[in-house]
Amino acid sequence: MCNTSLHAFLAALPKAEHHMHLEGSLEPELLFELAAKNKITLPVATDPVFASAESLRRRYETFENLDDFLGYYYIGMSVLIDGSDFEALAYAYFTKAASQNVRHAEVFFDPQAHTSRGVELSTIVESVKRAQARAEADFGMTTQLIMCLLRHLPLSEAMETFTQAKNSGYFADGTLAAMGMDSSELPFPPPVWKDLYDAANELGIRTTIHAGEEGPPLYVTQALDLLGAQRIDHGVRALTEGDDALVSRLASSKTLLTMCPLSNVRLNCISSLSEFPLRRLIDSGVRFSINSDDPAYFGGYILENYCALQDTFNLGIRDWEMIAKGVMMGSWCTDERKAQLLVEIEDAVNEWARYLEEQ
Repeated sequence: MCNTSLHAFLAALPKAEHHMHLEGSLEPELLFELAAKNKITLPVATDPVFASAESLRRRYETFENLDDFLGYYYIGMSVLIDGSDFEALAYAYFTKAASQNVRHAEVFFDPQAHTSRGVELSTIVESVKRAQARAEADFGMTTQLIMCLLRHLPLSEAMETFTQAKNSGYFADGTLAAMGMDSSELPFPPPVWKDLYDAANELGIRTTIHAGEEGPPLYVTQALDLLGAQRIDHGVRALTEGDDALVSRLASSKTLLTMCPLSNVRLNCISSLSEFPLRRLIDSGVRFSINSDDPAYFGGYILENYCALQDTFNLGIRDWEMIAKGVMMGSWCTDERKAQLLVEIEDAVNEWARYLEEQ
Protein backbone atom coordinates (compact mmCIF):
# COMPACT_ATOMS: atom_id res chain seq x y z
CA MET A 1 0.00 0.00 0.00
CA CYS A 2 1.20 3.48 -0.82
CA ASN A 3 2.32 5.69 2.01
CA THR A 4 0.71 8.68 0.29
CA SER A 5 -2.79 10.06 -0.18
CA LEU A 6 -2.91 8.75 -3.74
CA HIS A 7 -3.23 5.07 -2.90
CA ALA A 8 -7.01 4.99 -3.39
CA PHE A 9 -6.63 6.88 -6.66
CA LEU A 10 -4.01 4.44 -7.95
CA ALA A 11 -6.21 1.52 -6.97
CA ALA A 12 -9.13 3.05 -8.89
CA LEU A 13 -7.09 4.05 -11.96
CA PRO A 14 -7.95 1.83 -14.98
CA LYS A 15 -4.84 -0.11 -15.96
CA ALA A 16 -3.44 -2.26 -18.72
CA GLU A 17 -0.70 -4.82 -18.21
CA HIS A 18 1.67 -5.76 -21.03
CA HIS A 19 4.42 -7.71 -19.31
CA MET A 20 3.25 -10.57 -17.12
CA HIS A 21 4.30 -14.18 -17.46
CA LEU A 22 1.45 -16.53 -16.57
CA GLU A 23 3.92 -19.02 -15.15
CA GLY A 24 5.37 -16.19 -13.06
CA SER A 25 2.03 -15.73 -11.31
CA LEU A 26 2.25 -19.24 -9.83
CA GLU A 27 2.01 -18.48 -6.12
CA PRO A 28 3.83 -20.93 -3.81
CA GLU A 29 0.53 -22.14 -2.34
CA LEU A 30 -0.84 -23.09 -5.76
CA LEU A 31 2.53 -24.59 -6.68
CA PHE A 32 2.37 -26.97 -3.71
CA GLU A 33 -1.31 -27.73 -4.37
CA LEU A 34 -0.66 -28.70 -7.98
CA ALA A 35 2.48 -30.67 -7.07
CA ALA A 36 0.37 -32.80 -4.71
CA LYS A 37 -2.43 -33.17 -7.25
CA ASN A 38 -0.07 -34.22 -10.04
CA LYS A 39 2.26 -36.26 -7.83
CA ILE A 40 5.27 -34.08 -8.69
CA THR A 41 8.17 -34.46 -6.28
CA LEU A 42 9.70 -31.09 -5.51
CA PRO A 43 13.51 -31.06 -4.99
CA VAL A 44 13.43 -30.64 -1.20
CA ALA A 45 16.21 -33.20 -0.84
CA THR A 46 18.67 -30.90 -2.63
CA ASP A 47 17.07 -27.54 -1.82
CA PRO A 48 15.37 -27.32 1.59
CA VAL A 49 13.47 -24.15 0.66
CA PHE A 50 10.96 -26.49 -1.02
CA ALA A 51 9.92 -27.75 2.41
CA SER A 52 7.01 -25.31 2.53
CA ALA A 53 5.32 -22.48 0.68
CA GLU A 54 6.53 -20.08 3.35
CA SER A 55 10.21 -21.01 3.04
CA LEU A 56 9.98 -20.91 -0.76
CA ARG A 57 8.47 -17.43 -0.67
CA ARG A 58 11.30 -16.26 1.61
CA ARG A 59 13.83 -17.60 -0.90
CA TYR A 60 12.21 -15.49 -3.62
CA GLU A 61 13.30 -12.41 -1.69
CA THR A 62 17.00 -13.17 -2.20
CA PHE A 63 17.50 -13.73 -5.93
CA GLU A 64 21.01 -12.75 -7.01
CA ASN A 65 20.21 -12.18 -10.68
CA LEU A 66 18.01 -13.24 -13.59
CA ASP A 67 19.43 -16.75 -13.90
CA ASP A 68 19.07 -17.39 -10.16
CA PHE A 69 15.37 -16.58 -10.50
CA LEU A 70 14.97 -18.65 -13.68
CA GLY A 71 16.15 -21.77 -11.89
CA TYR A 72 13.17 -21.56 -9.51
CA TYR A 73 10.84 -20.39 -12.26
CA TYR A 74 11.38 -23.53 -14.34
CA ILE A 75 11.12 -25.84 -11.34
CA GLY A 76 7.86 -24.17 -10.39
CA MET A 77 6.21 -24.58 -13.76
CA SER A 78 6.95 -28.32 -13.73
CA VAL A 79 3.79 -28.79 -11.64
CA LEU A 80 1.60 -27.62 -14.55
CA ILE A 81 0.46 -30.79 -16.27
CA ASP A 82 -3.12 -30.81 -17.54
CA GLY A 83 -5.55 -28.29 -18.94
CA SER A 84 -7.19 -27.57 -15.61
CA ASP A 85 -3.82 -26.52 -14.18
CA PHE A 86 -3.24 -23.92 -16.88
CA GLU A 87 -6.80 -22.66 -16.67
CA ALA A 88 -6.59 -22.34 -12.88
CA LEU A 89 -3.27 -20.50 -13.13
CA ALA A 90 -4.51 -18.02 -15.73
CA TYR A 91 -7.84 -17.41 -14.06
CA ALA A 92 -6.15 -16.82 -10.69
CA TYR A 93 -4.04 -14.10 -12.30
CA PHE A 94 -7.02 -12.51 -14.08
CA THR A 95 -8.95 -12.49 -10.79
CA LYS A 96 -6.10 -10.76 -8.97
CA ALA A 97 -5.56 -8.31 -11.81
CA ALA A 98 -9.24 -7.43 -11.94
CA SER A 99 -9.16 -6.68 -8.21
CA GLN A 100 -6.49 -4.05 -9.00
CA ASN A 101 -8.58 -2.61 -11.86
CA VAL A 102 -6.60 -4.06 -14.75
CA ARG A 103 -9.02 -3.55 -17.63
CA HIS A 104 -6.85 -5.05 -20.36
CA ALA A 105 -4.03 -7.59 -20.02
CA GLU A 106 -1.56 -8.93 -22.57
CA VAL A 107 0.08 -11.97 -20.99
CA PHE A 108 3.04 -14.18 -21.87
CA PHE A 109 3.40 -17.94 -21.74
CA ASP A 110 6.43 -20.16 -22.40
CA PRO A 111 5.25 -23.16 -24.46
CA GLN A 112 8.65 -24.80 -24.89
CA ALA A 113 9.00 -25.23 -21.13
CA HIS A 114 5.85 -27.36 -21.23
CA THR A 115 5.99 -29.15 -24.57
CA SER A 116 9.45 -30.45 -23.57
CA ARG A 117 7.66 -32.21 -20.69
CA GLY A 118 5.05 -33.78 -22.94
CA VAL A 119 2.32 -31.15 -22.58
CA GLU A 120 0.69 -30.40 -25.92
CA LEU A 121 0.69 -26.82 -27.20
CA SER A 122 -3.04 -27.11 -27.83
CA THR A 123 -3.62 -28.09 -24.19
CA ILE A 124 -1.95 -24.90 -22.98
CA VAL A 125 -3.56 -22.57 -25.48
CA GLU A 126 -7.11 -23.91 -25.23
CA SER A 127 -6.97 -23.92 -21.42
CA VAL A 128 -5.79 -20.32 -21.24
CA LYS A 129 -8.49 -19.37 -23.78
CA ARG A 130 -11.13 -20.74 -21.39
CA ALA A 131 -9.69 -18.61 -18.59
CA GLN A 132 -9.69 -15.57 -20.90
CA ALA A 133 -13.35 -16.09 -21.74
CA ARG A 134 -14.21 -16.40 -18.06
CA ALA A 135 -12.28 -13.22 -17.25
CA GLU A 136 -14.19 -11.26 -19.88
CA ALA A 137 -17.52 -12.61 -18.68
CA ASP A 138 -16.80 -12.19 -14.98
CA PHE A 139 -14.78 -8.97 -14.93
CA GLY A 140 -15.27 -7.23 -18.27
CA MET A 141 -11.52 -7.58 -18.80
CA THR A 142 -10.10 -7.95 -22.28
CA THR A 143 -7.01 -10.13 -22.61
CA GLN A 144 -4.51 -11.19 -25.26
CA LEU A 145 -1.99 -14.03 -25.26
CA ILE A 146 1.63 -13.64 -26.38
CA MET A 147 3.77 -16.70 -27.08
CA CYS A 148 7.32 -16.30 -25.75
CA LEU A 149 10.12 -18.51 -27.00
CA LEU A 150 13.12 -19.37 -24.85
CA ARG A 151 16.51 -17.88 -25.69
CA HIS A 152 18.51 -20.52 -23.86
CA LEU A 153 17.21 -23.16 -26.28
CA PRO A 154 18.44 -23.54 -29.89
CA LEU A 155 17.04 -21.46 -32.74
CA SER A 156 15.85 -24.65 -34.43
CA GLU A 157 13.57 -25.44 -31.48
CA ALA A 158 12.18 -21.92 -31.46
CA MET A 159 11.46 -22.20 -35.19
CA GLU A 160 9.74 -25.56 -34.64
CA THR A 161 7.42 -24.16 -31.94
CA PHE A 162 6.69 -21.04 -33.97
CA THR A 163 5.83 -23.16 -37.02
CA GLN A 164 3.55 -25.38 -34.94
CA ALA A 165 1.67 -22.36 -33.61
CA LYS A 166 1.44 -20.86 -37.09
CA ASN A 167 0.20 -24.08 -38.68
CA SER A 168 -2.40 -24.44 -35.92
CA GLY A 169 -3.84 -21.12 -37.04
CA TYR A 170 -3.26 -19.45 -33.68
CA PHE A 171 -1.78 -16.28 -35.14
CA ALA A 172 -4.20 -16.07 -38.04
CA ASP A 173 -7.32 -16.38 -35.86
CA GLY A 174 -6.04 -14.03 -33.15
CA THR A 175 -5.65 -16.68 -30.46
CA LEU A 176 -2.04 -15.53 -30.23
CA ALA A 177 -1.64 -11.76 -30.45
CA ALA A 178 2.13 -11.73 -30.88
CA MET A 179 5.42 -13.58 -30.56
CA GLY A 180 8.13 -12.69 -28.07
CA MET A 181 11.30 -14.06 -26.48
CA ASP A 182 12.44 -14.33 -22.89
CA SER A 183 14.76 -16.32 -20.58
CA SER A 184 18.51 -15.70 -20.15
CA GLU A 185 19.59 -12.58 -21.99
CA LEU A 186 23.31 -11.83 -21.91
CA PRO A 187 24.63 -14.97 -23.69
CA PHE A 188 21.97 -14.84 -26.41
CA PRO A 189 22.01 -11.46 -28.21
CA PRO A 190 19.30 -10.46 -30.69
CA PRO A 191 21.21 -11.33 -33.90
CA VAL A 192 20.90 -15.03 -33.00
CA TRP A 193 17.15 -14.84 -33.61
CA LYS A 194 17.03 -12.97 -36.94
CA ASP A 195 15.66 -15.91 -38.95
CA LEU A 196 12.85 -16.42 -36.43
CA TYR A 197 11.83 -12.77 -36.47
CA ASP A 198 12.12 -12.60 -40.25
CA ALA A 199 9.63 -15.47 -40.45
CA ALA A 200 7.19 -13.71 -38.11
CA ASN A 201 7.58 -10.33 -39.80
CA GLU A 202 6.93 -11.82 -43.24
CA LEU A 203 3.53 -12.98 -41.98
CA GLY A 204 2.69 -9.65 -40.37
CA ILE A 205 2.79 -11.11 -36.86
CA ARG A 206 3.40 -8.62 -34.07
CA THR A 207 6.72 -9.13 -32.31
CA THR A 208 8.30 -8.16 -29.03
CA ILE A 209 11.43 -9.27 -27.18
CA HIS A 210 12.97 -9.00 -23.73
CA ALA A 211 15.97 -6.75 -24.21
CA GLY A 212 18.01 -4.36 -22.11
CA GLU A 213 17.15 -6.05 -18.82
CA GLU A 214 20.59 -7.43 -18.03
CA GLY A 215 21.87 -6.91 -21.56
CA PRO A 216 23.35 -3.59 -22.72
CA PRO A 217 21.56 -0.83 -24.64
CA LEU A 218 23.07 -2.34 -27.81
CA TYR A 219 20.65 -5.27 -27.45
CA VAL A 220 17.73 -2.84 -27.65
CA THR A 221 19.16 -1.25 -30.80
CA GLN A 222 19.75 -4.68 -32.35
CA ALA A 223 16.21 -5.79 -31.47
CA LEU A 224 14.86 -2.79 -33.37
CA ASP A 225 17.28 -2.83 -36.32
CA LEU A 226 17.87 -6.55 -36.91
CA LEU A 227 14.67 -8.11 -35.62
CA GLY A 228 12.15 -5.39 -36.38
CA ALA A 229 10.68 -5.77 -32.89
CA GLN A 230 7.65 -3.54 -32.42
CA ARG A 231 7.89 -3.51 -28.65
CA ILE A 232 10.71 -3.90 -26.10
CA ASP A 233 10.09 -5.80 -22.89
CA HIS A 234 12.07 -4.24 -20.03
CA GLY A 235 14.54 -1.99 -21.85
CA VAL A 236 15.58 -0.47 -18.56
CA ARG A 237 19.25 -0.26 -19.54
CA ALA A 238 18.32 1.79 -22.60
CA LEU A 239 17.35 4.50 -20.10
CA THR A 240 19.93 3.96 -17.35
CA GLU A 241 22.91 3.49 -19.70
CA GLY A 242 21.70 4.42 -23.20
CA ASP A 243 22.70 7.60 -25.00
CA ASP A 244 20.33 10.39 -25.96
CA ALA A 245 20.14 9.18 -29.56
CA LEU A 246 18.65 5.83 -28.53
CA VAL A 247 16.23 7.42 -26.09
CA SER A 248 15.15 9.95 -28.71
CA ARG A 249 14.64 7.16 -31.21
CA LEU A 250 12.43 5.23 -28.80
CA ALA A 251 10.41 8.37 -28.12
CA SER A 252 9.94 9.41 -31.73
CA SER A 253 9.01 5.89 -32.87
CA LYS A 254 6.55 5.46 -29.98
CA THR A 255 8.11 2.09 -29.25
CA LEU A 256 6.50 0.78 -26.08
CA LEU A 257 8.84 -0.28 -23.27
CA THR A 258 7.10 -2.69 -20.90
CA MET A 259 8.86 -1.78 -17.66
CA CYS A 260 8.88 -3.82 -14.44
CA PRO A 261 10.24 -1.80 -11.48
CA LEU A 262 9.93 -4.32 -8.63
CA SER A 263 11.38 -7.04 -10.85
CA ASN A 264 14.36 -4.82 -11.70
CA VAL A 265 15.12 -4.34 -8.01
CA ARG A 266 14.55 -7.98 -7.04
CA LEU A 267 16.93 -9.18 -9.80
CA ASN A 268 19.52 -6.49 -9.05
CA CYS A 269 19.22 -4.79 -12.42
CA ILE A 270 19.00 -1.61 -10.33
CA SER A 271 19.98 -1.33 -6.67
CA SER A 272 16.86 0.52 -5.56
CA LEU A 273 13.68 2.02 -6.96
CA SER A 274 15.26 5.46 -6.80
CA GLU A 275 17.45 4.28 -9.72
CA PHE A 276 14.45 3.37 -11.86
CA PRO A 277 14.58 5.85 -14.78
CA LEU A 278 11.05 7.18 -14.39
CA ARG A 279 11.99 10.83 -14.73
CA ARG A 280 13.97 10.20 -17.92
CA LEU A 281 11.08 8.20 -19.36
CA ILE A 282 8.62 11.00 -18.67
CA ASP A 283 10.88 13.89 -19.65
CA SER A 284 11.99 12.26 -22.91
CA GLY A 285 8.49 11.27 -23.98
CA VAL A 286 9.24 7.55 -24.25
CA ARG A 287 6.06 5.46 -24.25
CA PHE A 288 6.14 2.93 -21.42
CA SER A 289 3.95 0.79 -19.22
CA ILE A 290 4.37 -0.36 -15.62
CA ASN A 291 4.01 -4.11 -15.12
CA SER A 292 4.49 -6.92 -12.62
CA ASP A 293 6.58 -9.37 -14.72
CA ASP A 294 6.51 -12.45 -12.44
CA PRO A 295 4.46 -11.21 -9.49
CA ALA A 296 4.52 -14.40 -7.44
CA TYR A 297 8.32 -14.22 -7.40
CA PHE A 298 8.98 -10.48 -7.23
CA GLY A 299 6.81 -9.30 -4.35
CA GLY A 300 3.96 -7.51 -6.06
CA TYR A 301 1.31 -7.34 -8.73
CA ILE A 302 0.65 -4.27 -10.85
CA LEU A 303 -0.80 -2.07 -8.11
CA GLU A 304 2.19 -2.73 -5.87
CA ASN A 305 4.44 -1.55 -8.71
CA TYR A 306 2.39 1.63 -9.15
CA CYS A 307 2.46 2.28 -5.41
CA ALA A 308 6.20 1.65 -5.14
CA LEU A 309 6.85 4.25 -7.83
CA GLN A 310 4.50 6.71 -6.16
CA ASP A 311 6.25 6.30 -2.82
CA THR A 312 9.60 6.87 -4.51
CA PHE A 313 8.82 9.65 -6.99
CA ASN A 314 5.76 11.41 -5.51
CA LEU A 315 3.94 11.91 -8.80
CA GLY A 316 0.80 13.96 -9.23
CA ILE A 317 -2.55 12.85 -10.61
CA ARG A 318 -1.84 14.45 -13.99
CA ASP A 319 1.47 12.54 -14.21
CA TRP A 320 -0.43 9.30 -13.69
CA GLU A 321 -3.04 10.36 -16.24
CA MET A 322 -0.30 10.77 -18.84
CA ILE A 323 1.24 7.42 -17.92
CA ALA A 324 -2.10 5.59 -17.96
CA LYS A 325 -3.11 7.04 -21.33
CA GLY A 326 0.28 6.13 -22.82
CA VAL A 327 -0.17 2.59 -21.55
CA MET A 328 -3.53 2.27 -23.26
CA MET A 329 -2.25 3.81 -26.50
CA GLY A 330 0.56 1.26 -26.56
CA SER A 331 -1.78 -1.69 -26.13
CA TRP A 332 -2.54 -4.19 -28.88
CA CYS A 333 -6.29 -4.24 -28.29
CA THR A 334 -8.72 -2.84 -30.84
CA ASP A 335 -9.01 0.90 -31.42
CA GLU A 336 -12.58 0.70 -30.10
CA ARG A 337 -11.38 -0.85 -26.85
CA LYS A 338 -8.60 1.72 -26.54
CA ALA A 339 -11.09 4.55 -26.92
CA GLN A 340 -13.32 3.02 -24.27
CA LEU A 341 -10.46 2.64 -21.81
CA LEU A 342 -9.17 6.15 -22.45
CA VAL A 343 -12.59 7.48 -21.49
CA GLU A 344 -12.50 5.36 -18.32
CA ILE A 345 -9.14 6.88 -17.43
CA GLU A 346 -10.37 10.44 -18.00
CA ASP A 347 -13.44 9.79 -15.87
CA ALA A 348 -11.38 8.33 -13.02
CA VAL A 349 -8.80 11.12 -13.12
CA ASN A 350 -11.42 13.88 -13.19
CA GLU A 351 -13.38 12.31 -10.34
CA TRP A 352 -10.33 12.02 -8.13
CA ALA A 353 -9.03 15.46 -9.05
CA ARG A 354 -12.33 16.96 -7.88
CA TYR A 355 -12.27 14.86 -4.73
CA LEU A 356 -8.75 15.90 -3.78
CA GLU A 357 -9.47 19.55 -4.47
CA GLU A 358 -12.30 19.38 -1.96
CA GLN A 359 -10.12 17.95 0.79
